[in-house]
Amino acid sequence: MKVLVTGGTGFVGRSVVRHLIEAGHTVRTLLRPGPQSPRLPPGVPIQVALAGLSDRRGVQAALVGMQAVVHLASEERSGNEARLQATDVEGSRVLAEAAAQAGIQRILFLSHLGADRAAAYPVMRAKAQVESFLRDSGVPHTILRSGLAYGEFDRFTTPLAMSLAVSPGFFALVGDGQSHLQPIWVEDLATAITWALEEPALADRTHEIGGPEHLTIEEIVNLVMLACGARRLLWRLSPPYARAGLWIAGRLLRRPAFNGFWVDYLAVDRTTSLDSLPRLFGLQPARMENRLDYLHGGHWGRAYLARQFARQADA
Repeated sequence: MKVLVTGGTGFVGRSVVRHLIEAGHTVRTLLRPGPQSPRLPPGVPIQVALAGLSDRRGVQAALVGMQAVVHLASEERSGNEARLQATDVEGSRVLAEAAAQAGIQRILFLSHLGADRAAAYPVMRAKAQVESFLRDSGVPHTILRSGLAYGEFDRFTTPLAMSLAVSPGFFALVGDGQSHLQPIWVEDLATAITWALEEPALADRTHEIGGPEHLTIEEIVNLVMLACGARRLLWRLSPPYARAGLWIAGRLLRRPAFNGFWVDYLAVDRTTSLDSLPRLFGLQPARMENRLDYLHGGHWGRAYLARQFARQADA
């Protein structure tokens, strides 16, 4: 199958591209033009189409000869609601319309557990809007609402390790730290995405997936502290104060570890059935404590400082 991947240079995208190619698919990734060298997955044959999602003609050209789309691109990392609206919402509308015109046979969209157009949180509203575009597009689609993805170079456990390393003996939890998440190892997620794209029975449906555990934020922080060797005292910080702190960090630091969207994400439980991957794919997901080896022995304080002078990473 010939597959166009948006967000193919991002944390999840790099794993997905590798899995698709290993499964025998031809992959083209959509890259937004820019001055920086893209972080393409190393050692894999991949085609490149240069266009932003808002570039209708560029998207149409990128879809020529393609049979399927895996849509992963997002501006969540920016913490900017205007950019979220432009890329995630309006850009996805362009993609859905172009896919319908191009006769694309399947679109797979990676959404979030908790996506809802009536949600109080911008990211969850944006994901739900994209889901609606796909359902209305007439293109066969599969929507995977996923739990929090983690792995090497992720945007949660790795920044968390950096933040712990530079914290002065204590670390602030958002709220009471008891909201439940269902972390999913990125390799399990990439496997699920690849298999879902190949499975006709999963078309035109929304599926919720996650890892094998419901863990509180406090439990996840403790696992990360153990893995990276940075023990800290934990204290609770109410969401308004956490949001204010992240706003200040965003103005003092070139690349803060987290943005305000994380406060939204951690505010409520983000879970689904624990047997989702075995039931849908026959896949037994990894436990989080067994897949944090990439945090062992890292110089995370140094990495945090280096982050402030590095070029902006791809989505």
